[in-house]
Amino acid sequence: MQLYKIFLVFLIFGCAFANFDDLADNEFAEFEDFEEESETVLLNEDEPSDKESQSNDFIDDKDEAFISDEDVDEAIVDDDVDSEFEHFQDVEEFEGFDEKDDKPVTEPKITIAKVPINFRQNWDSYYLEILMVFGLMIYFMNFALGRSKNTQIANLWFQTHRQLLEENFALVGDDGNLDRNENVNLLKESENVFTLWCSGRTCCEGMLVELKLIKRQDLVAIISGMMRPTLDQLHITIKMNKDDMDSFVMAVAAKKTAANLVKDLADISVYCPERKLGEKFNIPASFSVMSEIGEATSAILDSKVTAILNKYPEYIDYIHFSDQYSGHKPTEDTSTALKLPDTEKVLMFGINIPIKGVSLEEAMIRIKPMLNMVFYCMDKVKRYRLSKEGKVKADKNRQKVEEAFLKSTHHARTEAAAARREEKRRMEKEKIMSEEDPEKQRRWEIKEEKRQAKKRAPKMKQLKVKAL
Repeated sequence: MQLYKIFLVFLIFGCAFANFDDLADNEFAEFEDFEEESETVLLNEDEPSDKESQSNDFIDDKDEAFISDEDVDEAIVDDDVDSEFEHFQDVEEFEGFDEKDDKPVTEPKITIAKVPINFRQNWDSYYLEILMVFGLMIYFMNFALGRSKNTQIANLWFQTHRQLLEENFALVGDDGNLDRNENVNLLKESENVFTLWCSGRTCCEGMLVELKLIKRQDLVAIISGMMRPTLDQLHITIKMNKDDMDSFVMAVAAKKTAANLVKDLADISVYCPERKLGEKFNIPASFSVMSEIGEATSAILDSKVTAILNKYPEYIDYIHFSDQYSGHKPTEDTSTALKLPDTEKVLMFGINIPIKGVSLEEAMIRIKPMLNMVFYCMDKVKRYRLSKEGKVKADKNRQKVEEAFLKSTHHARTEAAAARREEKRRMEKEKIMSEEDPEKQRRWEIKEEKRQAKKRAPKMKQLKVKAL
């Protein structure tokens, strides 16, 4: 009997130790029991049976001995996590969430503009563009026709007067090219300006011929010319040698042109600003005469020149002879010049070319006597010499002009001289200071101090008294 009891005790302890070993080997067994317990509780939360409650109590009592403090904390954390999502179960939190808008979704309505079929055929909508294209076409057509017409006039003039030019000059059409041939032509400066340089004649350095034609290639210039008519002109400038022209200034010009010459040219405005009627010199009243020395004007306007002026008054615009020609008057920017401008001895002619109502060939033949008059005046000026009284008067006039100029520019010349002296002293100082000689620098400073003291000292006149 005692053996039976001993065997029963060992059997109970063996079962207990076997269960403890299973728990020790399976570390997550307690969590499995916890999960089983939670599932059982969730499934039978509403109506738990008595048997299940008893079994749960038994399991709880059995597992309490093996639940550690960490298991308790983890269980508490799980309760907190469950509490974080409790607001999802709040009915007022998502009030109106399940409500849906029963209004049907409609697409936006697209309105297409109704364009008339004949829109591209309605030319009234493009009147501005049509006018611009039409204006450009007219402008380019006028440009081509005007340029062609000006070139034709220039070439015809040259062919008409070429023989006369070659008889008076050794070189006609000098363009600086040594390899010359027979195809000499005018130089085209622009679409309406053509030039020709002739040289190789006694008494002059050369002759410049300028054909200044109407701007026929410019539509705007043509429209302005309808309000203020202009003419094609031939400008001839002859540079005389210094010994082949005496000292005098004179001009014969149409009244309107004479006013412009007095206003613009320096030599006429200074030496002969007074305008006289052309009738006093046996020329038409439409001309004005400006003369420095009367005897020179009377000698130049002899019978041959006055005959041309009386026969072709509409062809002569101006005649200007001057030994003091310096161009146009100086502007305000250049009026402070410190010396008189350079002068030249020139003969200048302005000849109109009226081609209205006549053919181009006839117009060129009509102005041919004007070129003969130019060569005659050139020879006349070369031979003419002033009388003694006239020469004295001319010299006095030039001396007065020089004195007036020096007087008007005295202050400017004084300032310029002072600036030059100051610049010279500055350069001298830089030169002395650059040298490594203290004694030389000291002597220069003493010299400069004496000069400054002398400059600041009051000026006194020294009188010399003769001894008795």
